[in-house]
Amino acid sequence: MKRSIKLVVLLLAAGTMLACASGQEPQAAAAKPAPADASLETALFAGGCFWCVESAFDGVDGVVEAVSGYSGGKSKNPTYKDVSSGRSGHVEVVQVRYDPARISYRELLDIFWRQIDPTDPGGQFADRGGQYKTYVYYRDESQREQAEQSKAELARSGRFDKPLVTEIVPAGPFYPAEEYHQDYAIKHPVEYKRYRYGSGRTPYLERVWGADAKPGKPQPAAGSGKERYVKPSDEELKQKLSPLQYKVTQHEGTERPFDNEFWNNKQQGIYVDIVSGEPLFSSLDKYDSGTGWPSFTRPLDPANIVEKEDRKLFMRRVEVRSRNADSHLGHVFDDGPQPTGQRYCINSASLRFIPKEDLEQEGYGEYLELFDKASR
Repeated sequence: MKRSIKLVVLLLAAGTMLACASGQEPQAAAAKPAPADASLETALFAGGCFWCVESAFDGVDGVVEAVSGYSGGKSKNPTYKDVSSGRSGHVEVVQVRYDPARISYRELLDIFWRQIDPTDPGGQFADRGGQYKTYVYYRDESQREQAEQSKAELARSGRFDKPLVTEIVPAGPFYPAEEYHQDYAIKHPVEYKRYRYGSGRTPYLERVWGADAKPGKPQPAAGSGKERYVKPSDEELKQKLSPLQYKVTQHEGTERPFDNEFWNNKQQGIYVDIVSGEPLFSSLDKYDSGTGWPSFTRPLDPANIVEKEDRKLFMRRVEVRSRNADSHLGHVFDDGPQPTGQRYCINSASLRFIPKEDLEQEGYGEYLELFDKASR
């Protein structure tokens, strides 16, 4: 389904630290000094927004650390403002320190290719300009040969219908980015997922790689209390859900408009899957569409949403389902308001509402910051 670029513009222009192109200039700070273990080796990759590339390597067995930073320019110790302006000549990069006894350089390359569009010469997804181009920086002849071979194999695979333009070049000096950029996916999971999805990276990688994608293993922020959302057995669901909730979520039913629990709910809070509890939508993105069903301009956590083509009723629509519980939620249409142009038309029977004041005690405290920022 076509995505509105205005969603990307909003995310990049927001006053929070949502995107790599926000133009903020925090104080420079050396971050995450590299381990001194002489047995470790170093790899350097550029794949557009370094939050996304770093998160792909964080948590991978054999990777000791992944550090966001800058390379390729002529000046020393550039700031984020210098690089994001495009005038310094630097590129956003990620330096990976790894144990070659546990993970090989070729395996790192395999992970890297699955995070980028190697056919794009002008940047990556919503981030445009030379500072967001893709590179593999080699540190010795062995890395160069492996990178060239890996790229050639990818080109022959037939996965892409355009030439691969990612350059393989000698590595230069590496400068760590400011501290707030480090581990961004872990420290700010909500903003990160929204940015990654809204920029177009997540939909592209899912379309190109499918089940072969290797998204990395970023972990939830410490102390978040977030657990895996699972679907109960069918017998449990019949006991837990009302007949309407069961029909809607399990058999693609539809409730009556203007005669459902949340169509006119104006409280602040989030909406989670009635079956699994996975976070789906926020009151901050809810609006009155005039249809009589709860309507949202975008998901709260795009990673928990799956969209599928629906040709029932002799028309083409896009069905919306939850990822973990596979609950039928509703449909998404391209007639919503800006900034996204989307209307997620959702059944109340698929949702459970959690008021803002109950988020902490219900285990969704990580979403409180969204409401705090909105009230400033």
